Amino acid sequence: MLALMVFQEAAESAKVASPFDINGGVIIWTVVIFLLLLAIVWRLGWPEILKMVEEREHRIQKQLDEAEKARGEAQKLLDEHKKLVAGAKASAQEILATAKSAAGKEREALLARTREEQEQMLERARQDITAEKEKAVQALRREAVELSIAAASKLIEKNLTADSNRKLVSDYLAGLEKGK
Repeated sequence: MLALMVFQEAAESAKVASPFDINGGVIIWTVVIFLLLLAIVWRLGWPEILKMVEEREHRIQKQLDEAEKARGEAQKLLDEHKKLVAGAKASAQEILATAKSAAGKEREALLARTREEQEQMLERARQDITAEKEKAVQALRREAVELSIAAASKLIEKNLTADSNRKLVSDYLAGLEKGK
């Protein structure tokens, strides 16, 4: 039995510590070291950490403000662009309307000029017809005078001069024309 007791004592003294064993000395030293590190971090590290967080917050806010400003400028530029496009469309429509109006006026002017030229051509043709008619009437008169003189000479058998005969017949025919 003695050997068993010695063996148990030896086993107890050679016992391996497990993580679940509670050791008061280790707990005290762990708490002391934790509090010491907490005090050092509180004194030295905490203000730096806060300073870095605040700087980051300011930097992010500044970037947000710049992004908002850029968005506002982009919206302003977009609105200006839309106005320019609308103005360009209106201008193009106005130019098209002006061109159509000018084309219509030019067409009307060309039609009027063509009608005027046609009227002038018709008037010239009428004048030419009238002139030719007058020439034909004059030729017929002369022929009639010649025939009348020949007929009258034979009837009267009086020999008059050719000029006096022509004058006599021309006066007679002019009198007939006035009588119509």
